[in-house]
Amino acid sequence: PGSCQTLCECLETAQAVRCVNRNLTAVPPDLPPYVRDLLITGTPLARLPAGAFPAQRLPELRALNLSGNHLRAVEAGALAALPALRQLDLSGNPLVSLSPQAFGEGGSPLEELALRGALRDHGVLLSLAAVLQSGALRNLSRLELADNGLLLLPAGMFAALPALRQLDLSNNSLVGLRNVSFQALGQLQSLDLSGNSLGVLRNATLAQFRSLPALRRIRLGRNTWVCDCAIEDLLAWLKESDQVEGKEALTCAYPDKMLGKALLKINSSDLDCSVPTDLPSQLQTSYVFLGIVLALIGAIFLLVLYLNRKGIKKWMHNIRDACRDHMEGYHYRYEINADPRLTNLSSNSDV
Repeated sequence: PGSCQTLCECLETAQAVRCVNRNLTAVPPDLPPYVRDLLITGTPLARLPAGAFPAQRLPELRALNLSGNHLRAVEAGALAALPALRQLDLSGNPLVSLSPQAFGEGGSPLEELALRGALRDHGVLLSLAAVLQSGALRNLSRLELADNGLLLLPAGMFAALPALRQLDLSNNSLVGLRNVSFQALGQLQSLDLSGNSLGVLRNATLAQFRSLPALRRIRLGRNTWVCDCAIEDLLAWLKESDQVEGKEALTCAYPDKMLGKALLKINSSDLDCSVPTDLPSQLQTSYVFLGIVLALIGAIFLLVLYLNRKGIKKWMHNIRDACRDHMEGYHYRYEINADPRLTNLSSNSDV
């Protein structure tokens, strides 16, 4: 159509439409029905409303690239009516709103989702987690979440992605994976954790990696590994596992004396274990030991009281008699002081 040629570049032979650096504020309404590959980038496009891509007009659309726009909101139903959609790229958009119903109620055939640099807003991350957990994207095989400055991931975020094969979490600021479960990712083949702020991987996480039969490529480069006693499990796993790509290049970032030392060349004697690394468990053990000691002391004290019950009883009687005699003396003195006649008699006696 003539309007397609005006707003975009339409390539019928390649079944592609490219709208690059155009002044578009909405998706062109008269895209050709043959399009399988649609690229819209460099535009002031700010929102995707419901029905932005009507299925009856785009029945063959498989790859939708909306990267590098000014997209801030993806509303409910915006991507629901695309029965052939397999690839979606929303990278480089300043998203602040992503509706949990953006892909509709019945799920989507989407297989690849790229959100590089599009999740800077924490609320959008939580919305994405809700979308993934709802099962709307169960067919997803590739998920790209790189360059988003992520510190932590919502718990259970990947629990409903059984077909996922590639997960890219690189170039974020992840400090730990304690609340992240990979157990449901039985088909996962590639996991990119490079360029984060990981200091150690705990045994529970390493056990998950070992349990994934298809996982054969893990990238851990450019992280801030802390080489103290807490890293022993990670070192043992690195030396025995063939899952980590480029593990020979992994080096320590802390402490200063270990800076730049290759992880695979570290021995137990190189680690400073003078300070307990797992303080909570150490405190828990100390409290249990203290409780046992106090219970033992209490039992011994009760046993001593029981064995000396007769002597204690006699001692208590003596104390009682002494206190009674002492109180009778005070009572007698009070009676003398209270009676003037006895007081004079007492005074004359004293003289």
